[in-house]
Parts: sequence; C-alpha cells; structure tokens
Amino acid sequence: MKLMIETGPKGKRVVGIAPDWPGLERGAKNETELLETLETYLPRYAKVAARAGMEGEFLAQEPWQITERYPGPGSTDFWGISFAPAPHEYSLPSAGEWERQISLLQAAWAEFDAIAARVSPEMQRGPRGGGRMRDQIISHTYKAEIGEYSGKLGYKPRLEDLATPEGLAAHRGTFTSRLREYHQNGVLKLGRSSWTLPFLLRHTAYHVLDHAWEMEDKDLTPLQGPAS
Repeated sequence: MKLMIETGPKGKRVVGIAPDWPGLERGAKNETELLETLETYLPRYAKVAARAGMEGEFLAQEPWQITERYPGPGSTDFWGISFAPAPHEYSLPSAGEWERQISLLQAAWAEFDAIAARVSPEMQRGPRGGGRMRDQIISHTYKAEIGEYSGKLGYKPRLEDLATPEGLAAHRGTFTSRLREYHQNGVLKLGRSSWTLPFLLRHTAYHVLDHAWEMEDKDLTPLQGPAS
C-alpha cells in the first residue's frame, strides 16, 4: 500500500496519506508513531472500501510502501493535518482512476451518514467538559464542505439546503458532477489557492472520515444501554 509523508517545516508533525485510498490519512509526532496509528485505522477504512466494492483490493495490500516525502506548510506542524498537495497531485490522474477515487469519496459520505445515524446525540466530553455534540459535528462537516470545498468547484449551497436527504443528495451529486467536469476539462489548479483538483477530492474524503470516526470514538451508546 502506497504511502506519502508530509512533514511540517519545523518537524513537529508528520502526516501519512494513502494516495490510492482517499480519506485514509493520519497525523502524528514522528514516523514511528504515524505508522502505528495508521495501521489501527486500516479496519475502519476497510468498511469504506467495502462500500465502494473494493474491499478485496484493499485487504490484499500490505502496508507500507513510502513513495513520496514532501514539505507541508506551518499548518501541518500546528494541526497534524495535510495542507499541501503532494508532488504527484500537480497532475491529473487517468479518467478511470479519477472515477475510482470519486467512488471512494461517495463511500466516505455513506460511512459518515451511517455512523451519524447510529451514534448517540450526546458525545463524550473532553477532560474539561468541552467538545462538540453529534449534531454540531455534522453541521461543522457540512459547513466546511459547502463553504470552502464547494466554493473551489464554483458553487456554494446553503446549509439549510442539506437539511433533507434530498437536499444532501443533490449537493453531493453536484459536487461529484463538478469533479468529473473539471477533470474532463483538464482543470488542475483551483482558483488562486494552492489547492489542486486531486488534493480537493482527497482532503474532502479525509475531512468526512475524520469526523465520522470522531463521532464513533465519542459515541455514548454503549454506556447508555438499551432503552427501557
């Protein structure tokens, strides 16, 4: 399984990204910790791959083959999140590979929806009593997607447009249609930002799964027991 490593300028954080599996990326303080952390997420990502009909392909790969190392911006050090396109993301993949990656993004959305539907509305709080509840996490995820991410594809739906299953499906349909259209038209750089089209897709998948797994980790359902 291929792995790219993005390192912050001060070396405080490293991020590992599986380029063939959009959304499978984690951050850590060093590479040893990074590889250990990534391996714990392989069973979770296998569910995403299964939704896209790629479970066999995913499980057949052994981790890891480091194929790229590249520098990230200061935000990589601060957040432990990838904030820069990798060298290979400055070119567009083949049409077949692009469709494969779109399928995995759609699977990430489906996994997010499934987790959101089964976890408790109240989430486990942090050590000082802070932290977002389920609906706040969902709202945050949508706001980022329809604000920054959709804007890079030339449209910005309203948050209330996503309040119904039909509206959410329409937004995602437009998002994927724009991904296909931009790729077909050879659009690589997105406006004045440093983002490229491949980086947008995999960062969207990452953000969706990061918050899906956050809800899963903070779920209080097992502690609450069955309803009386």
